[in-house]
Amino acid sequence: MIEELPQKKALKKESSLLIMLSIIGLASLIIGLGASYYMQSNQAKQQANDQIVLQEFLKGPWNDQNAKEIDTTKWQGKTLVINFWGSWCPPCVEEMPMLAEVSQTLNPQETLLIGLGIDSPSNIRDFLAKTPIPYQIVLGGLYGSNWGKRLGNEQGALPYTVILSPEGQVTFSKLGKITKDELTSGLLIKK
Repeated sequence: MIEELPQKKALKKESSLLIMLSIIGLASLIIGLGASYYMQSNQAKQQANDQIVLQEFLKGPWNDQNAKEIDTTKWQGKTLVINFWGSWCPPCVEEMPMLAEVSQTLNPQETLLIGLGIDSPSNIRDFLAKTPIPYQIVLGGLYGSNWGKRLGNEQGALPYTVILSPEGQVTFSKLGKITKDELTSGLLIKK
């Protein structure tokens, strides 16, 4: 009878430990499920927000260098490489030949390169008269600068290049002069 008492105490301790470990395991499971739900919910909200931002961007209004409104429905469903630039910005001008070269290699059914000029319409027209560019140039001005900020360029500096997936997700961005390797690598990123 005396020997049974320590065994009962040991069994009681083991049971308490087992119950405590079970509670910890259950709590961990509940926290993990909650975190997973929260992350999936946030991801769905972000995707919906990306789509709204893309639709707002496509609504514009956007005009070409001749002040003619651009039909942005042709941009829908495509990867957009948007390069924010100014004719007064030396690094912007330096990267334009490379951007022109890359634009000629893109499949226009899948990917478009857009040069969004953060400059006055007359400066853009004068620049383009001297330097023909094979990709779509868009008059941006202050409106375009605000879009640069919405798409991640919080400083508003130039040049700034951003790649949007067809769903509107920013898959790549670069503040400053972009290289051909950076741009082509950015086009390969699928998030």
